[in-house]
Amino acid sequence: MIPEITPTQLKQRLDQPEPLQLLDVREPQEWDICHLGGTLIPLTDLAKKASTLDSSLPTVVICHHGFRSAQAVLFLQQRFGFANVLNLKGGLHAWAKEADPSFPTY
Repeated sequence: MIPEITPTQLKQRLDQPEPLQLLDVREPQEWDICHLGGTLIPLTDLAKKASTLDSSLPTVVICHHGFRSAQAVLFLQQRFGFANVLNLKGGLHAWAKEADPSFPTY
């Protein structure tokens, strides 16, 4: 089972002072429309660039609907030993509906 965090839980977590690494695995043109910040590494580049991430930090992986980010969570766990990595359930589409109605959608 892929560990997940809901948009509401993520919003609460972002309000906390503890460090949290956000990884967006969408394409650059999607990032340009909207993003939560963090690091952009498209899923197709993750194998080459995952070593630039800090595997010791709690990490939330983000995409449009939660499918690419789910693949990235498994990849980071299995190939790079990430122990504390979560998929944003429903992706940014769900974020806009549940956590921030003013967030741009596409």
